[in-house]
Amino acid sequence: MPNGILVKSILNKTKRRDPWFLDDYTINPYSGCSFNCLYCYIRGSKYGINMADRLSEKLNAVDLLEKQLGSRAKRGQYGFIVLSSVTDPYLQAEATRGLTRELLEVIRRYRFPVHIITKSDLVTRDFDLLHAIDAEAVLPEDLRVPGRGTLLTFSFSTIDATIAKIFEPGAPSPERRLTALKAALGEGFHAGVSLMPLLPYITDTGEHLQQLFRQFAETGVQYIFPASVTLWGNEQADSRTLMFRAVEKYYPHLLEKYRRLFDNSEQMPAYYKEALAQKTQELAAQYGLRTRII
Repeated sequence: MPNGILVKSILNKTKRRDPWFLDDYTINPYSGCSFNCLYCYIRGSKYGINMADRLSEKLNAVDLLEKQLGSRAKRGQYGFIVLSSVTDPYLQAEATRGLTRELLEVIRRYRFPVHIITKSDLVTRDFDLLHAIDAEAVLPEDLRVPGRGTLLTFSFSTIDATIAKIFEPGAPSPERRLTALKAALGEGFHAGVSLMPLLPYITDTGEHLQQLFRQFAETGVQYIFPASVTLWGNEQADSRTLMFRAVEKYYPHLLEKYRRLFDNSEQMPAYYKEALAQKTQELAAQYGLRTRII
């Protein structure tokens, strides 16, 4: 079980709404993450190499959310709440602890819409609450389309189990995520895919992208968000170090290419990002997939 911590706030108001995720607010029920994805952008922070070792539950999260949402609701400040922005709301600990479910019950009571972003199939446990939120939420005036109070986005960097095991060692398998995604669509939820980060020369090749887009189109997703990876830092726990180590071990022929890509920046070179954006837009058009929720 995770450690327990007390926090001063649980509901975070965003400075601006992201066009992909439509976040007016964010909630992170846990601090740290036990999925241990090597490319995670918070790698190198206080969570360390194995972020599961510092996983913490926010003990006063439910009481805080009651107060914060109650205040926002009285003022009519409705907006989409994203769970989660810096960790996953359905970590392994959630199966026994149920903190995310408790927070969803508060969200339902105050009628706020939610956007769940997850790598886990555990979200299927809460379909009952998410259906209620979908039907009852008060939507912000400028987000009446698609007219849904619940959005479900499943995160993938690949659907290849071998690749996923290398770069996402603690996360549920892509197969389990696909099964959960199909279940969500079968239940009538507005659901799609966060296809990020795509890994250079590994999961962003033409062949791999065709496989990904074809699979998600056949699954019937409503949208897909493709994007490349950001790597930074040279310390032992930083994402750049961990990714380079994995590439050296499993894809040694790509190591020099990774060094050139990230030699002077944590971002992919502009020419590479532009080429990837063009390719993914072409594939989205080919398979009839939207690259935005709205």
